[in-house]
Amino acid sequence: MKVLVPVKRVIDYNVKVRVKADGSGVDLANVKMSMNPFDEIAVEEAIRLKEAGKAEEVIVVSIGVKQAQETLRTGLAMGADRAILVTAADDVHEDIEPLAVAKLLAAIVKEEEPGLVICGKQAIDNDLNATGQMLAALTGYAQATNANSLEVDGDAATVAREVDGGLQTIKVKLPAIVTTDLRLNEPRYASLPNIMKAKKKPLDEKTPADYGVDVAPRLEIVKTAEPAERAAGIMVGSVDELVEKLKEKGAI
Repeated sequence: MKVLVPVKRVIDYNVKVRVKADGSGVDLANVKMSMNPFDEIAVEEAIRLKEAGKAEEVIVVSIGVKQAQETLRTGLAMGADRAILVTAADDVHEDIEPLAVAKLLAAIVKEEEPGLVICGKQAIDNDLNATGQMLAALTGYAQATNANSLEVDGDAATVAREVDGGLQTIKVKLPAIVTTDLRLNEPRYASLPNIMKAKKKPLDEKTPADYGVDVAPRLEIVKTAEPAERAAGIMVGSVDELVEKLKEKGAI
């Protein structure tokens, strides 16, 4: 069984994001980029399936700018077998919308015929949480979102999903789309020897035209703004004063 893992190049989660002065977007100049953390978890889970003998090949795919090669090499260094880069933008500030990504992934799925597609549930840059679900709709595959655990047995997968009330366990028939939550696993660090080996692993470069997909944006970002700053706290001298302040604020 092949396992396909889409990965996205995003601002590193340790970096404080800066909004451009004109509000047109996020400033990416000289900013450290890395693999989306949810996608990193997806890659780890795919590699674990291969190590357990449940999968024969792990393929990582990225859709975006040419610099996403670095992200794919990270996936290869972790243990993926080969990579596919679909260069769909020239400007690092251009984000490919989920529907376009899902259409491209659907074309790749048709070509590669994986038994399982494992996606991060969302990207930390736009938090849309839509690509996996759209891909399931386009391919007709079963889907299991927000996976907390994943077990593959024969032609089916059992997934414990994180829901508001706790965990919901479902069983889906393969091929299927699974989207990962944070508690699914702890991704490994790529060792230096594996980083060197990753440079020799195959990385195919494609364009949206190769798959006949239009990636023109359907949405317009009107404005980007930083969250409002939190107001400073108020020091109180007694419990009675605390109660009075809470009453004034309408908290009680």
